Amino acid sequence: MSAPQAVLIAGPTASGKSALAVLIARRLGGAVINADSMQVYRDLRVLSARPLPEEEAGVPHWLFGHVDGAVNYSVGLWLADAAAALAEAGARGLIPIFTGGTGLYFKALLLGLSDIPQVPADVRARVRALFLERGAAGLHAELAARDARMAARLRPGDSQRIARALEVFEATGESLAAFQGARAGALLAADQCAGVFLEVERGVLTSRIDARFEAMMAGGALEEARALAGRGLDPALPVMRAHGVPGLSAFLRGEISREEAIARGQRDTRRYAKRQHTFARHQLPELVWSAPEAAEDVLMRRCAGFMDGAAR
Repeated sequence: MSAPQAVLIAGPTASGKSALAVLIARRLGGAVINADSMQVYRDLRVLSARPLPEEEAGVPHWLFGHVDGAVNYSVGLWLADAAAALAEAGARGLIPIFTGGTGLYFKALLLGLSDIPQVPADVRARVRALFLERGAAGLHAELAARDARMAARLRPGDSQRIARALEVFEATGESLAAFQGARAGALLAADQCAGVFLEVERGVLTSRIDARFEAMMAGGALEEARALAGRGLDPALPVMRAHGVPGLSAFLRGEISREEAIARGQRDTRRYAKRQHTFARHQLPELVWSAPEAAEDVLMRRCAGFMDGAAR
């Protein structure tokens, strides 16, 4: 092996992942592959901080903005798309560089997915209707009554995962926890990849997050939220829960002020960044933690190690 199987660049939102990915891609001859669950949606260029066309120039970028917001996109669907992207990179002689903030995507790349049975469409529809009737808290209470084991693991406001757990229990009569042990379908081997998690000092990251949301507002975030609201999509869909969308939607309905909507978007993003750190620390031990300013050297040294090994 003369090069790493892939380069993995994870980290919290606003940590500089996209810029680093482009830099590494130019140095190695690579393609940047999205590993962020919101940047897949074409409806969310601004609110997901998707790279601008000028930032993508000269480097192939795949799996960005390729999914319609009406699709309930999942880790499994992304893994299938990632497999196709890996094949394309291999065919073109490019190093695949996965970058994003969705820890579950990186975990799926390296460990595969749990073998969870398919949920019938009618079951999914019943659970979604229950969510619309009772909200996230009501859905969590229903899960607690039927599958206390999973309810204890999930935050009451995490409607997507609560719905998923309830769907699986409804369809199989078994807790989702019972299916989460066995995994299959890993696409990469951790010891054949060069990977980092970008660690930014908390105060610095908070400032970056808040400033970036203000920049999003100046760059068309409200117009993007208005267009999304105009589609009349199911509020349980992932695209409708992207950071910034709930608050801006509430503002557009006249429920809160513009300032409150901005503050909510900033707060939700900060909380998400904290969860990203926690997930990576406990679930992605394969990644080397690095300050953003040192990450290029860390990755290039790791890549050079693969090449040196091949030469020997």
